[in-house]
Amino acid sequence: MASLGNQAALIALIGIAGSLAALEARAGATVNIGPDQSVSVGFGMRTSYTNAEHGAPDGSRSNDFHLDSARIYLGASLNQQVKGMFNTEWDGDKIRVLDAAGQFAFSPELNVWAGRLLSPSDRANMAGPYYSLGGGYWAGVASRYGYNGGIFRGRDDGAVVWGNLLDGKLGYSIGAFEGHTFGIGSLTQNEAKAAGVKASDKPMVAGRLQYDFWDAEPGYYGTGNYLGTKDILAIGLAARTQKDGVLLPTAVGDYRSWNIDFLLEKRLSGAGAVSLEGAWYDYDTDNVVKSEQGRAWLVGVGYIVNRLQPFVRYQKFAADTGIDTRQGDVGVNYIIDGYNAQLAALYSRTKMTGTADQSKFSVTLQLQY
Repeated sequence: MASLGNQAALIALIGIAGSLAALEARAGATVNIGPDQSVSVGFGMRTSYTNAEHGAPDGSRSNDFHLDSARIYLGASLNQQVKGMFNTEWDGDKIRVLDAAGQFAFSPELNVWAGRLLSPSDRANMAGPYYSLGGGYWAGVASRYGYNGGIFRGRDDGAVVWGNLLDGKLGYSIGAFEGHTFGIGSLTQNEAKAAGVKASDKPMVAGRLQYDFWDAEPGYYGTGNYLGTKDILAIGLAARTQKDGVLLPTAVGDYRSWNIDFLLEKRLSGAGAVSLEGAWYDYDTDNVVKSEQGRAWLVGVGYIVNRLQPFVRYQKFAADTGIDTRQGDVGVNYIIDGYNAQLAALYSRTKMTGTADQSKFSVTLQLQY
């Protein structure tokens, strides 16, 4: 970690932090075109520098700059009840559709969304890389919903009914989706049909139930950390299942998974805020893809004061193949403007059964307008 590359990255972090300290990022602009009618547009990006052990072609440490994510956010409102969203994401080669959904808001207690969107799952996946404690969940260690399920970045085609009850403190969501994308090497329905695989065409059913004991968290998508703006004590339970959901050329199996997650965040009088998160997962591919079948857990602790947020996180996935993956993270976020402008420095160490340990140091810049 004391290499020249790391030292250069630390210097760059300090310099960039100073130059961005006065930045006022605005998450989107809205143009009103009539009574309760509007169009909104926004942009998001995450870019990073990474110094990784054994990452260079000659086996030495690598020094890589990478555009991790680039998104365009589009939204429209036809009236108070009918809205829509269309978001794109850079996948490293081309721009792809991330979200495209019609949104029907009948009341805070009853909403219906249909199209391509994130299906109900754990807090980490619902928050995603832009709204998590230090990001990084897309590595797919413990929270694997965005890694092995859906068409792209965890999104899937389908419909969901969701709402917030009891003054917004009880959130529910349940939906039906295309599915058939669970596990490395698994086939979509069309791919399975072309390969002559015999399987039923049942939808994937996914749901989430969450209760907030302190401040309420209204809305469909989640946030991994409130950066000291709320007092949160929440427990969530998510599950999904699909008959013949795992399709391989040689086997067909049912898919089932469930998890429970927890978030505590408490503001301290005159001394910032502390947060604690945890989650437990159980994944079942009917023994068809054992590398994606097993149990996992994660825990993270953060503390924010004066725009600095040091944090630690540990994740583990124990696959039924007997291969364990463990990852420990230590980092610090510099909060310039909430989730609209952040800098993060992170040191990670990953251990996998039967392979050499790998460490990496990264500096990530996140902007949203």
